[in-house]
Amino acid sequence: MKDIVIDESWYRRLPGLPEFVSAGGIVVRQENKRAYIALVSSNRQKQHILPKGHVDPGETIEEAARREIEEEAGLSELSLVADLGYRERLDFAKTCWKKTHYFLFTTTQIQGNPTDPYTAYQLHWFPLDELPPLFWPEQKELIESNREQILQSLDLL
Repeated sequence: MKDIVIDESWYRRLPGLPEFVSAGGIVVRQENKRAYIALVSSNRQKQHILPKGHVDPGETIEEAARREIEEEAGLSELSLVADLGYRERLDFAKTCWKKTHYFLFTTTQIQGNPTDPYTAYQLHWFPLDELPPLFWPEQKELIESNREQILQSLDLL
């Protein structure tokens, strides 16, 4: 397996930056004794990402994750398996510190109808062992470090 090189400048918190909290998750389903991961892409961003986004005022972290997954991937039939913790990094413009909470969900839903009002996302399913390059290296690391838990959640271990 190829080593993942991470640009560590994204992971240093500079003084005085505001914090932005977001939430999302790994959504998995089983097909023919294989685990599939829900990833999204858009016309603006061809590389794949896990669905995630901002937390609205009054929303719990889990509610935000479910809403963002429904908006970006069009998946609403989710069963919570685990809270996977959070990842921190600078945002893309390096102007805000982002703290993203991730959850592990299972679903039997195959088709999604993304409704994100800002970006035209498309849902894609990839086998766990054949993931494409992801835009954020920490998302790939999140999936790989939870591989056993993902397989257990689908009774594939």
